[in-house]
Amino acid sequence: MHSCRIDRARRPVNDSCWEGRRSCPFFHATLASMTAAAAVQPEEQLPVLQKLRQAVECALEGKPEAVELALVALLARGHLLVEDVPGVGKTTLARALARAVGGELRRVQFTSDLMPSDVLGVSVYDQRSAEFVLRQGPIFANVVLADEINRASPRTQSALLEAMNEGQVSLDGQTIPLPDPFLVIATQNPQDFAGTFPLPESQLDRFLLRIRLGYAPPDVEIRLIIEGKLDTVQDVPVVLDPARLVALQREVDRVKLDQALAVYLHQLIQATRLAPSLSLGTSTRAAISLAKAARAQALLRGRTYCIADDIHDLAVPVLAHRVRLASHADGFAPTRDEAEAAVREIVARIPVPL
Repeated sequence: MHSCRIDRARRPVNDSCWEGRRSCPFFHATLASMTAAAAVQPEEQLPVLQKLRQAVECALEGKPEAVELALVALLARGHLLVEDVPGVGKTTLARALARAVGGELRRVQFTSDLMPSDVLGVSVYDQRSAEFVLRQGPIFANVVLADEINRASPRTQSALLEAMNEGQVSLDGQTIPLPDPFLVIATQNPQDFAGTFPLPESQLDRFLLRIRLGYAPPDVEIRLIIEGKLDTVQDVPVVLDPARLVALQREVDRVKLDQALAVYLHQLIQATRLAPSLSLGTSTRAAISLAKAARAQALLRGRTYCIADDIHDLAVPVLAHRVRLASHADGFAPTRDEAEAAVREIVARIPVPL
């Protein structure tokens, strides 16, 4: 079996003892031996993933955690919500991902007057053929950057639901498949709420991960100030093509998730539904999303099986945007920090498979 640290005798752990166990020499020796025995990769798979990570980090320096989470979303066929202040690299991340995988990027600036047809497309009457011809909107791309998504009306926001969940668009009685691979990266500013429409739960539930980028480290910022170079995406090499990326996404589905880890994941989901601090817990889609993200992270880190770290580390970015605090049950969404703290507290008290 590849189920690292699985023991039927479980005990509650908190973050402090979790970190203590990570520093245990015996734990790392056991993990290293199991990894050497079980992590059998195709010859070119791991090097390609490492090159992909390095290519994106070339444009977004000093933010390896954010790059890894973005790649997790990409490999898991998920979508990414980036919530951060302007000027920290949200657009750069989207452009770097699209360039590294050789895909097409379309950017949509969401505003209050944006219509669904501006995103999906519209049928236009062609006088020459005497027929209506569909002009596809920017949604028909491999990577779609929905910039400041919360500035569009709910009607326009809802135009993305089918595309994000089913990979298709329904227009004028036709169902049109979207390109494969397909990734939506949406951004929003957590500090500016004037003229915005908060994303409803149904929309948030379509995003696999919510992340923040933060400011670059001082040494990186100082070098950027000296160089005066803002556009670093042109330096990103093309590592994959869309067909190769689809093949890697299929490899994610083959990553093993042990029964005991599935039980642990379900306990996390159940705990969000029963927690007194939350009025809305996470959905079945959230559980499946967390499993997909864990598999993607395992593959990205060179394993063909999941360990508890994959679920533990991804629980907050996968689940925090899907819950609602009891103190905000009147319709006001919790702040990112409040939601993350609530989920982090739940994760800390759920027994972890040993």
